[in-house]
Amino acid sequence: MDDRNLMENMLMLEKGVCDLYMHGAIESSTQNVHKTFSDSLNQSLKLQEDIYGKMQAKGWYQTEQAEQNKLNTLKQKFSAQS
Repeated sequence: MDDRNLMENMLMLEKGVCDLYMHGAIESSTQNVHKTFSDSLNQSLKLQEDIYGKMQAKGWYQTEQAEQNKLNTLKQKFSAQS
């Protein structure tokens, strides 16, 4: 397994952890439990951002610039629904 695959796996796992913490926070029954899940979620989001940043710096995670006409179409679509 090379560095890129390792980082991709780490990113995927961290996204899964974030999902679990988010649902834990949403479903928590007490403020103390909610805070614990929320704090853990924030830490995991920071770690996910760090992993993503390192992958992007190495050219392993490319993003595309959205076309303005596609953004406008989506904006109109969702504005009409509300």
